[in-house]
Amino acid sequence: MERKQTIITYITSILLALVLLILAVKITLNFRPLYYFDIHFLKITETNNMSATEIKGNYDALITYLTTHKDTKLVLPTLPMSVEGEIHFEDVKNIFLTLDYVMYLSLVLSIPSIIYLYKQKAYHFYKLCYRFLLGLPLLLLFPLLIDFNTFFTIFHKIAFTNDYWLFDPETDPIINLLPQRFFMHSALLILIIIIIESILLSFLYRYHISSYVKKTIKSK
Repeated sequence: MERKQTIITYITSILLALVLLILAVKITLNFRPLYYFDIHFLKITETNNMSATEIKGNYDALITYLTTHKDTKLVLPTLPMSVEGEIHFEDVKNIFLTLDYVMYLSLVLSIPSIIYLYKQKAYHFYKLCYRFLLGLPLLLLFPLLIDFNTFFTIFHKIAFTNDYWLFDPETDPIINLLPQRFFMHSALLILIIIIIESILLSFLYRYHISSYVKKTIKSK
């Protein structure tokens, strides 16, 4: 029974960590105020000679396309796009859709295990989960801060099977609206959300353990 519980604890921790990791990515992707802030902070209006309203319109169209499960065509309000650009963003959308399915499946699979562990008063999965989550930010924080350009390039080479992510600003001016520093800010936001999730998991673990100990003492 103890071995079974240990296996279920590890599996549950991994599944829950996957859910929270992908959730952090989804929150960041949908958190448009970050980009709206960067429009002014990174001087995107000045470097592109476009109004903030026009920039927001094109960015909103892109995010809506990337986050919808409908089979739609990406059309930017005021910017042209090459065939290669369309293919790249379609690839990006497929990655996000895959992450959605992985998150939903992991959540469904983890719920029965969590219920089982609660009945067993086995709350150790919280502790394992926040350790898994904290490990990722610690591994990625230094390369992100030290050499984001290299990290950015390596990520794209791993994630995509073509080089369509190397946009030509002449045919795909949308790339001028997406400076690399914005992606760095997005990566940092993901890490911050993961850290917050880890803190909440740590709190839940300590809370349940403390409550369990108090009840045990009272019963004696």
